[in-house]
Amino acid sequence: MKTFSGRANPVTGSLDWVEESEEYDYHQEIARSCYADMLHDHDRNKKYYQGIRAAVARVKARGEKVIVLDIGTGTGLLSMMALTAGADFCYAVEVFKPMAEAAQSIVEKNGFSEKIKIINKHSTDVTVGPDGDMQMKANVLITELFDTELIGEGALPSYEHAHQNLVQEGCEAVPHRATVYAQLVESELLWSWAQLQPVEVEGARLVPPPAVGHCAGAHSVCDIQLSQVSPHSFTPLGPLCTMFSVDFSKPVSSAFQSHSCQFAALSGGRGQVVLSWWDLDMDPSGSIVCTMAPSWTYPQPKTAPWRDHWMQSVYFLPVESRVTEGEELSLTVCHDDYSLWYSLQSHSQQDPQTAAPPLRPCCTCQAHLVWTRPRFGELNDRRRTESYVSALRSVLREDSVCLGVSDGSLLPVFAHMIGAKKVFCLENSRMSKQVIEQVLEANSMKGSVELLEIRPQQLTSSDLRGEQISVLMGEPYFSTSLLPWHSLYFWYCRTALAGLLRPNATILPCTATLHMVAVEFQDLWRIRAPCGSCEGFDVTAMDEMVQRSLDWRESSEAEPHPLWEYPCRALTRSTAVMTFDFTQCVPEQPISSQGSLPLIRTGRCHGVALWMEYHITDDITVSAGLIEPISEQGECVWSRHRKQGVYFFRPAWESSGDGRAAVSYSFTFEPSLGDIKMDFSIASQ
Repeated sequence: MKTFSGRANPVTGSLDWVEESEEYDYHQEIARSCYADMLHDHDRNKKYYQGIRAAVARVKARGEKVIVLDIGTGTGLLSMMALTAGADFCYAVEVFKPMAEAAQSIVEKNGFSEKIKIINKHSTDVTVGPDGDMQMKANVLITELFDTELIGEGALPSYEHAHQNLVQEGCEAVPHRATVYAQLVESELLWSWAQLQPVEVEGARLVPPPAVGHCAGAHSVCDIQLSQVSPHSFTPLGPLCTMFSVDFSKPVSSAFQSHSCQFAALSGGRGQVVLSWWDLDMDPSGSIVCTMAPSWTYPQPKTAPWRDHWMQSVYFLPVESRVTEGEELSLTVCHDDYSLWYSLQSHSQQDPQTAAPPLRPCCTCQAHLVWTRPRFGELNDRRRTESYVSALRSVLREDSVCLGVSDGSLLPVFAHMIGAKKVFCLENSRMSKQVIEQVLEANSMKGSVELLEIRPQQLTSSDLRGEQISVLMGEPYFSTSLLPWHSLYFWYCRTALAGLLRPNATILPCTATLHMVAVEFQDLWRIRAPCGSCEGFDVTAMDEMVQRSLDWRESSEAEPHPLWEYPCRALTRSTAVMTFDFTQCVPEQPISSQGSLPLIRTGRCHGVALWMEYHITDDITVSAGLIEPISEQGECVWSRHRKQGVYFFRPAWESSGDGRAAVSYSFTFEPSLGDIKMDFSIASQ
């Protein structure tokens, strides 16, 4: 059955009616999942296999039949490992129906269907008894319910229910134990993702609103590939602390808990950020360990396993605290059933034994709800700000009437500070408008920028007090943008506002260019690579399901990824493949571009990276992609503020690097759809 649903187009701003089907949602879920990444994680699979074999052996040594409960079975891989290790029967629970169907196909293909029962339910709905889902309680509990924060996927409630209802007392658990580690650091880079910093404009100082500086921030964890954050970017103020452990072989509680670690400060500084990760002991002795520690903790960083399904966590303290070397400190972690949060106390300020546990962070200033963490980093980027200020300084006059079109942007504030006669600003939401109002009030500029909560298509001359716009400006940044070219919404806004512009109006940025480079990824390719066989088991049914999902309606599209977290090498030079002239209205006819880039470096070409560069004026450019020239070896340095587009080749192409082969490309921008169609091939030159 086909249905149609309305969706806001992030480029044109219009409401598009899109053909749907009952299968669409789960196809997208599968296509965007990390199942391939997990199956390619040999370190994870190996440690699980070792732990399962050891647990099965311990139960057999007691003379018992081995009955396994596998919660969150996914592909059924861990259940098949248990059967291979000698288990007598497995109950494999998977709540996601398409995944349960794939698991059924996989266990059948590997000859385990008689000894593995797939149960398509949430584990808390599973029953035990003659007429239940399970005939008896299990004596081995296998789970993979973890996320970057360890407990964010509901591991604690699931374990709690399993111990009460589904497993025997004294059962063996794989993993046996999880331990959470944390380290207090000072980091200008990381802190810039949490708080708005003051900025100098024309000799004046723009300060953040007090409500923002005093706000505890967003409660959600910041999960990143911490291996890509150089140790030079932070200063450890304390040792690596063991915060708490959870023993999964015993009853588990999902109730609120807090744990503290006392230590003497290693150096003086500002306590701002907590870096955190966890590891899994697969057996009671702790001899089989799967760790999420970042690569720079390894004696040989290149030996660290890569995974995207489990990363590391960054927690921002509610307020930064001055710390002196040798000072006695207490770092406290609290958790409910789904999330963690941290706080820092000095022994000289209060007794950690009697202090009340800190409340879960909650944004009270609205800025942390309007601006994402990368957006905070972008607003705090001094070099980027100076580029925009320089551009504004070069075009503004005493009689300039400015209109800002971006979400939660400080450009209108800068325009006023530089001396524009009148500044208007369009905001897409009331909350965003209120945040900018706070900035204006904190700097005694209330009323100096007129904020309008109205769409560009609805703006009239009366809204502008009869003024005509002489400078239309944008970063451009829009909260609805996912892919780099979604910011072309600025172009559609400019077109809608054409009747309100002076004949010689300045458009800032004046143009934008779409750039591409063909790359070899160090690791990111794994998320889209077929698995075929995993630890000796045939999982092609999973590959087939993922491929069907990728082929579902949107198969030939790029994906958004923050490439600063995912190292890659350029195998071609970078080039601008398409130009968008904002000084003119959006054309009615499509814009097309074709060409080819010789493969000048050896490697496996996994795909192309795509990004936008904004030409604010003729001589000032801001890149949302590469921020440094590509090195001789092909190393790329990417902006941390925006996600880039990645178009994966399936399969990857081999490059000899002699320039005889080239990546041919074809791009077509469809103005009516606001979409860029792209196609790539490899050809000899």
